[in-house]
Amino acid sequence: MSSFSPQLIILVVIGYFVFLSLISWFTSKNANNATFFSANKKSPWLLVAIGMIGASLSGVTFISIPGLVGADGTNQAFSYMQMVFGYLIGYALIAFVLMPIYYRWKVVSIYSYLGNKIGFYSHKTAAFFFLISRIAGASMRLFLVAIVFQKFVMDAYNVPFILTVLITIALIWVYTFRGGIKTIVWTDTIQTITMLCAVALTIGAILHTLDMSFIEMWDLMSSRGLNKIFFFEEGWNDSNNFFKQVIGGAIITLAMTGMDQDMMQKNITCKNLGDAQKNIGVFSIILIFANLLFLTLGAMLYIFAMEKGIEIPAKTDHLYPTIALEHLPSGIGILFVLGLIAAAYSSADSALTSLTTSFCVDFLGFESSSKSENEKKRTRILVHVGFSIILLFVILGVKALPNDAIVNHLFRAAGYTYGPIMGLFLFAITSNRTWNTQENVINRNDFIVPVVALVAISVTVLMDLNSQHWFNGFTFGNVIMLVNASIMYLGLYLFSKKAAQ
Repeated sequence: MSSFSPQLIILVVIGYFVFLSLISWFTSKNANNATFFSANKKSPWLLVAIGMIGASLSGVTFISIPGLVGADGTNQAFSYMQMVFGYLIGYALIAFVLMPIYYRWKVVSIYSYLGNKIGFYSHKTAAFFFLISRIAGASMRLFLVAIVFQKFVMDAYNVPFILTVLITIALIWVYTFRGGIKTIVWTDTIQTITMLCAVALTIGAILHTLDMSFIEMWDLMSSRGLNKIFFFEEGWNDSNNFFKQVIGGAIITLAMTGMDQDMMQKNITCKNLGDAQKNIGVFSIILIFANLLFLTLGAMLYIFAMEKGIEIPAKTDHLYPTIALEHLPSGIGILFVLGLIAAAYSSADSALTSLTTSFCVDFLGFESSSKSENEKKRTRILVHVGFSIILLFVILGVKALPNDAIVNHLFRAAGYTYGPIMGLFLFAITSNRTWNTQENVINRNDFIVPVVALVAISVTVLMDLNSQHWFNGFTFGNVIMLVNASIMYLGLYLFSKKAAQ
């Protein structure tokens, strides 16, 4: 039985953030707006690659993937790896299609490309949906950290939840408000390493407690069907179907990484296109092994629970924290909390920075503004504070929701908003149609685009909710994003005209 004091966790967390603050201090020397938004285009590509792992594997993933292995009996197993293989297709498209576009256009916000290619309202629509998606996603991830910290630390001191959330957000603000993306490239690398070490050491502790070698554990996992990867048997109606998972993984990566300012902002801080492409390649390979590590831990957690007679929680997301905090040595419990914080903050800190960047560039027009550097800096800091406050209120709103199922629906709803963004990018890249009437003039004739986006989302939600009834049991799963993007593309095509040669 693990027994550790809240005081010890507080000391570990304080030490962790003092270390991050020191990194921030060194990386933000002589920082200006260009440093905050693009790291002066000097980020080492290998650091970006490692840091992106943490940004991709959020606090939700840190807890959910291990629990996923035994969900619905043993039906899930390692099926998630099929989606990871789909990620590789998406990352290849990002590296060789999207990255050359972003570097050729020299963008700070990737959505300014849409403004140049399609028009004013297309630019604003994509940026708006990004803001909505990232506010929702970052809030959920920080909420996860806040409730764990509240339960195992703050409740011991009768600290109200609102103060816990304030501290949670303030910790991000302290080390990001000066150096921005330049600092995050370094801190996310540290947080990725911390998260993966927490998982690896938990695996070691389980093997030691059960007195088993890794080979023996793997054989036991195989005998119980916990490490099965490929699922072809049940056809397209099966949520674990290989082809559905691979296609879904590719679509998710293309839209939620390649067309997401948060994920792309670090990539476009590399010195040149070649470095950015190397970063994507190395990152995608590391991601395979990182996900295998999480899934292996998940299978071992189920075996540990069975061997020790521990009841599997009704919500499989609770399996990892339950065993780490209550049934393993206290050091593993502290590592779990630290790993969870690292996982959540490595995605939330970059989210806050990208929200600030997108609003300043996409809506306040920093790139074309005649304001002085100091005026822009003051505005940028105010925007940074503003988004921190928004996150605070959204997290408190999530806490007020009646159950976890609604939280899951909010995550899914945030995913719908990437469909219009994907449709806009595909239209800009592949179509020769336009709204332009004059060369070199800001095009505002695409005013119909926000309406098309809302219609696309509405139709998509309707199809997704009724798919089993309408299509003989078929569920779209992650492929629904492609449906959303296709509706958006069709709407854009119908309301545009053929471009002049």
